[in-house]
Amino acid sequence: MPNKAGTLESLYCYDRVNTSCLRKIRSSSGLTAMYFFMGASIILTVGGNMAVVISISHFKQLHSPTNFLILSLAATDFLLGLVVMPYSMVRTIESCWYYGDRFCTLHTCCDIMLCTASIFHLCFISIDRYYAVCHPLHYMTRITLPVIEGFVLIGWSIPFIFAFGLVLSNIHVWGIEEYVESLSCTGFCSLIFNQIWGVLCSMIAFFIPGTVMVATYVHIFTVANRQAKQIDTITSESRRHSNKVPLKRERKAAKTLSIVMGVFILCWLPFFILTIADPFLGFSTPEDLYNAALWLGYFNSTFNPIIYGLFYPWFRKAFCIIITGAIFSQGSSMMNLFANNV
Repeated sequence: MPNKAGTLESLYCYDRVNTSCLRKIRSSSGLTAMYFFMGASIILTVGGNMAVVISISHFKQLHSPTNFLILSLAATDFLLGLVVMPYSMVRTIESCWYYGDRFCTLHTCCDIMLCTASIFHLCFISIDRYYAVCHPLHYMTRITLPVIEGFVLIGWSIPFIFAFGLVLSNIHVWGIEEYVESLSCTGFCSLIFNQIWGVLCSMIAFFIPGTVMVATYVHIFTVANRQAKQIDTITSESRRHSNKVPLKRERKAAKTLSIVMGVFILCWLPFFILTIADPFLGFSTPEDLYNAALWLGYFNSTFNPIIYGLFYPWFRKAFCIIITGAIFSQGSSMMNLFANNV
């Protein structure tokens, strides 16, 4: 975790409080750029995931087990952008926490819970896609609505118990109480892990579900490529044109899964590497580096509605209906619009 030692370039978070933390001085242009960039990211996260929630909730044609799982993912990312990221933005830019100790605890719990829940949902979506691509004949019988409801329940309950149990018990600071006490000041709100829980938290929240997700998508990618090659090989020249669409679909699915894995790893791996390494390095990670890794992880929730939404024709059409106001109209044209895209 970042060291809160002051520098000559710092001011106090609270000028009239003797126990105040130190605040970094940033140039006006730097403050403006950071607020603009992070603010835009928050707007995209909230707006994009809200569009997914509205689309799936409003259009009955989109009420399928798979889409309900995507809906739950979007709700997780929407809440992260709405109740966590704005306060993290101020803390990151100002190096101060202005909202009190109790809200700091609540914010930390929600931060861990929603980030972990988002990763769990991505893991369950990979399992759903595995059966859809690798076992299409058994997909409808194995991935049923009760199964999806079980995924959603696990995807919310385990992160909730994990986050609130961890923070409220203070088990993550056992053995480093003196170091944590030395950082204590008015305006400080940051989660510090001892060596054991730095590893355990990273395993629970990222490496275990992430490994399942990556392994599943690698298998899906292999199967999709093999199916595409089989279609390309066994189809005669006279029939090649008629099979161009399924061949293109298989290759597009493989390409999409590559993007899913790449974005997920790029966003979250740096943060959890720092979480594991920092306690073993004497908590010497620079504050700005740690915050950059955290926000890169947040950006995964910004990218999720793009990856799991805009890559689907039904979402693009639903989004157009929402922004044009056509969502308030009624008629059979709505059903026809989605008939070939769900």
